[in-house]
Amino acid sequence: MDKNIETIQKFYTAFQQKDYETMNSCYANDIAFSDPIFGLLHGNQVKAMWQMLCTNAKEFKLQFNNIKTDDDEYYTCSWIAMYRFSATNRRVVNKCTAYMRLKDGVIIEHSDGFNYYKWCRQAFGIKGILLGWSGFMHKKVSNKARKQLFKYMEQHGL
Repeated sequence: MDKNIETIQKFYTAFQQKDYETMNSCYANDIAFSDPIFGLLHGNQVKAMWQMLCTNAKEFKLQFNNIKTDDDEYYTCSWIAMYRFSATNRRVVNKCTAYMRLKDGVIIEHSDGFNYYKWCRQAFGIKGILLGWSGFMHKKVSNKARKQLFKYMEQHGL
């Protein structure tokens, strides 16, 4: 089997178990990551994000499948996270596509794509329905998530 596919399977299997240490071992030290919530993160910021998310996850379940590549460097993977969003205690089912670039069995770039408005409606209820489409709400949510991440990093010496 392709060692890059093995790395992706290892990453998401660890994610299912909320094992951020194994997840982070699949990344290069200078990993670049982006998603609609946190925006662009690098290196230790990415690893701290997974640690924070795994540590704080409530009623978490994850499914992944459909790992594909066209050229043995760029890969995609479909995954669905089901959890209770801590800020509102609302249930979220987030359908994502991961876009990864790997080299020698290590993830060097990773971005997750998902429907932000759909996520926002689930996470925030009526507030998300009314404002989740707006740039204002998106910026507010992203700024809060990044602020929480940097505070977490400071508290844990990361």
